[in-house]
Amino acid sequence: MNRLTLFIFLSFCSAAYSQNKTVFTRDIDNFWTAFDSVRTTSDTVRQKQFIQSLYIDKGTEGLKAFMGARDYSAKRWVELINKYPKFWASIRPNTLSINSKAGEIEKSIRKFKKLYPELREARMYFTVGGLNSGGTTVNNLVLIGSEIATGNVNTDVSEFPNKWLAGVFKEQSSDNIIPLNIHEYVHTQQNGESSDLLSQSIKEGACDFITELVIGRDMQNNYIKYGYEHEKELKVKFKEEMFTTSFNNWLYNGSNADQMADLGYFMGYAICKSFYRKAADKKKAIRQIIELNYSDVTQVESFLKESGYYPEGFDKTTLQSEYTAKQPVVVRLEAFANGDTLVDASLKELKIVFSKSMNTKGYSIDMGERGREFFPLTGVTGFSDDQQAFTLKTSLKPDHEYEFVITGRSFKSADGYPLTDYAVKFKTKP
Repeated sequence: MNRLTLFIFLSFCSAAYSQNKTVFTRDIDNFWTAFDSVRTTSDTVRQKQFIQSLYIDKGTEGLKAFMGARDYSAKRWVELINKYPKFWASIRPNTLSINSKAGEIEKSIRKFKKLYPELREARMYFTVGGLNSGGTTVNNLVLIGSEIATGNVNTDVSEFPNKWLAGVFKEQSSDNIIPLNIHEYVHTQQNGESSDLLSQSIKEGACDFITELVIGRDMQNNYIKYGYEHEKELKVKFKEEMFTTSFNNWLYNGSNADQMADLGYFMGYAICKSFYRKAADKKKAIRQIIELNYSDVTQVESFLKESGYYPEGFDKTTLQSEYTAKQPVVVRLEAFANGDTLVDASLKELKIVFSKSMNTKGYSIDMGERGREFFPLTGVTGFSDDQQAFTLKTSLKPDHEYEFVITGRSFKSADGYPLTDYAVKFKTKP
């Protein structure tokens, strides 16, 4: 082969590789370039300019999609860099090591395609996120927050006020990158949007189960280990809640879980594993697990029945009514009745009274549909001693309408049931 032929051949190979490339890590290098510039000044305006010009403006389509999905901004990154210097110093070498794993990740995707020949192509982008997401997907893009995905027991988490990251990193190692990417890749193959806890748990758990088949070994996630150890009681509790739309006790609850976060992942994983074990045709079972339509409630419930995970069966209507009966509700407002149109504008506090004693660790209040102009609250006083009332601070104007919603997102009873959402509307007298 002469030099010209060799050059053409190598150029062709390079172009083919570029077209078929699945894993992209450029955003990590760009982030640390921007990070180093940020650390040269204490002027936050200049710091944001560095993040914008050196990281965001040079970002891949994956970084842009991740920013949109998680509402990231230059301001957020600057705040995190300044707030957690020990963390960033300890995580930096871990994120930079991802470049050396690109080949291994590509290999795992080829194994996935062998297991599931119908696999649709997706692209995987490693970025540095905003310290709240290890990964997500947008259409056919797998988006990884490397600062979460590469943390391990040696990562410095001493600056963080809660223990969520410490718990996440405790069991992670550099090998975690491969399972995490397969998990997110499975999401790009799934269909439909979930409408209840059962559907969303199976959707997440399916990703873990398929990942286990691809890597050929048991998953070692904290929630899976904990799930196996406590499966008997979790199974009972999950059955009670699985047809609700409240995820608080089971999914995406790393900052406020009582024992272990994300146990809904384990429940979905266990259901998929049971389905697979019962199936005579394993290849067909894999297709069914991956292609399950989460918008079709009947299909999801049939999947659960076929799995045999609850051999005694279940009655959806009964479970829903029994669960609703255990939820706390707002029984009254104190100072005026909900819907009152002659509220005194000099009122400085409003008390919410509940039907049950409440968990005092959190509260959640949303603006009404008309937004901030109609929102009367300026702060909270907190729970009463008997935990059955919660006092809010107000600032009111005469002859004005107000509205807000007390939600079950964080308000829940002492025994763990989320509050039934309660809309408050009133008007002050002239």
